[in-house]
Amino acid sequence: MKSIIYLGGGCFWCLEAVFQRIQGVTSVVSGYIGGTIENPTYEQICQGDTGHAEVIKIDFDTDTISLDKILEIFWSVHNPTTLNRQGNDMGTQYRSGIYYIDQLQLPIIQQNIQKEQLNWSDPIVTEVELAKTFYEAEKYHQDYYNQHSWQPYCQLVIRPKLDKVRK
Repeated sequence: MKSIIYLGGGCFWCLEAVFQRIQGVTSVVSGYIGGTIENPTYEQICQGDTGHAEVIKIDFDTDTISLDKILEIFWSVHNPTTLNRQGNDMGTQYRSGIYYIDQLQLPIIQQNIQKEQLNWSDPIVTEVELAKTFYEAEKYHQDYYNQHSWQPYCQLVIRPKLDKVRK
């Protein structure tokens, strides 16, 4: 069965690169969710006053990978205890978030957060909401790591996350 989940955990380039490599994930698209303006641009998002978060839309096959496993990977590649920040990326657009598409996903997410909280001394601040309108990011943001893996950001920030997930 096919399903969708939207995840925000800092820069969407990082999450996109990770989830593109996960068996059972059929599509990953970078974009924006949760804000107050329609069709936002990256420049608007970066100003931090639109309310949007950088997220990825994950289409996945539940016969191959569970939502629980997707969330397990999500926790492993970002810090869900830092409010509006991941590493050097700061601002509300970089918040940790899980945006679900139906009420059946919510208990799975809530149980997963409770389980994950045992791994952190600080409280998890991940936003959990029913998904609102998703806006696909500009074309140059799509498939970013695969097209720019040689760039310093990709080597210093994204590649260690990929190495961690491979292990």
